[in-house]
Amino acid sequence: MAKAQRTETFDVAIDKIYDVIVNYKSYPEFVDGVSSIEVLEQNEAGARVKYSLNLIKKFSYILKLKHEKPNRVSWTFESGDLFKLNNGSWDLKDNGNGTTEVTYSLEVDVKGFVPGAIVNKLTESSLPAMMKSYNKRAKEA
Repeated sequence: MAKAQRTETFDVAIDKIYDVIVNYKSYPEFVDGVSSIEVLEQNEAGARVKYSLNLIKKFSYILKLKHEKPNRVSWTFESGDLFKLNNGSWDLKDNGNGTTEVTYSLEVDVKGFVPGAIVNKLTESSLPAMMKSYNKRAKEA
């Protein structure tokens, strides 16, 4: 099992960041490795989303997401061909000055033998670049 967490301050209002996070259909436009997204269900309270990724290997999975606007988006793993576990969250804290403290947490476990490089890329090594892409997207919104 692998866990990762990263906290950064984004120079963007909390609502803009939250809106980027819950706009799942747009992920292939700015999140590295996401080849397609299928939103199976979505409303104010949450969503079910099928993610298709291509990171060294192609795979897909479905997450059940819970929305707590504007402070939190959390998820639990529903099904997929690589993960046994994929739980995590975006926690957003309004700093009151137009900036937002953003914490991304992830816990994953994979089926069978998967090289450590793939698990590491899914967790720690890609986190700084992923956070940067969300921050940039929110600034452009």
